[in-house]
Amino acid sequence: MHQEHLPSPTPPVQHLHLSARLEDRIRAAAVRFLRSRGWTPRIEPYVGYGTEGSVRVLARVLLSRPHRRADLVWNRRGWRNYLTVSAPGEVVRASVTRTGAAGRDERLVVDLAADRDGYVDGMLDVALEPGWHDVQLATASGAVATSRVFVVGPGRRLGVISDIDDTVMITMVPSLLRAVWNTFGLHASERRPVPGMADLYHGIASVHPEAPFVYLSNGAWNTAGNLERFLDRNGFPPGTLLLTDWGPTATGWFRSGQEHKGNAIDRLVRELPDVGWLLLGDDGQHDPEIYAAAARRHPEHVAAIGIRQLSPTQRLLAHEPPAPSGRNGAAGRGGTGTPGSRRTRRPAHGVPTAGGPDGAALARALGRALR
Repeated sequence: MHQEHLPSPTPPVQHLHLSARLEDRIRAAAVRFLRSRGWTPRIEPYVGYGTEGSVRVLARVLLSRPHRRADLVWNRRGWRNYLTVSAPGEVVRASVTRTGAAGRDERLVVDLAADRDGYVDGMLDVALEPGWHDVQLATASGAVATSRVFVVGPGRRLGVISDIDDTVMITMVPSLLRAVWNTFGLHASERRPVPGMADLYHGIASVHPEAPFVYLSNGAWNTAGNLERFLDRNGFPPGTLLLTDWGPTATGWFRSGQEHKGNAIDRLVRELPDVGWLLLGDDGQHDPEIYAAAARRHPEHVAAIGIRQLSPTQRLLAHEPPAPSGRNGAAGRGGTGTPGSRRTRRPAHGVPTAGGPDGAALARALGRALR
């Protein structure tokens, strides 16, 4: 087997905000203390994506007690997921096997360095067939894990970018309590799906088996394990989670959720240029505005927008103002359509936009939008 070894690119040096410097000092002290107690790195792999020429590998390196089972760490109640200490700067060796031109297996190996929060986010320039592939991850200390990546084939095709809270998973608590309870209180088995959404997504995957699915949320990466189990248990197609880190950034104390989603969509459009994206979200937060802005920036790369419309009670619980007549404009003012759905319309950005209160109604509206 031929093996090719490539160095990882050096990240740019930047001046860190005071909040980030304070966080780094606290983390460094915690890392020294835990390592002195015998804690060692472990790898949390995430699902990546890519094209036939390159794939994006996602993971995180955390410190863990020696000999602790990874499945026990990955499957625990929300608040326990935040009792973690990352391993910044840890080098992770990523390797993937491909079939070369001569029919021989070739192994590409790339060293990727975790960032200051322990996250590994790197591109591997490797030619892989469309579909699912395994990427082996390992640290020098012996931690190993397997990350899966979905390779999108050439040619025009549909893809799905979906919000999570109140789009596929019922939240139904006030905004502040939502963040606290869903993050720290709920176990994955206690979460409930939005009615009909799994059927909608499964239907899309059945008609478009080559479609990549991306679940884009402002939730923290610490919840990734719970979210993956929720999606799997409730019949949603597997896909990439693109979450965020709730700590300080290099430039400030807080992160912008709208900026996170907008930047993620821009990157997906750039890295998967042949995909026409179906953007799915809800009107309880800022998804309609975020998706409309994305459609204006990338009209040729957004196939349609689907918005799950919350009831007046749900909007009140989400601290959102009541929707104007004809809902919030996501599906047209004064639209009638079928019962439980709204008429599809084409807003100023020209991308078909549809709405409905649940998966069944949204499926009917989107069926018209995608014709």
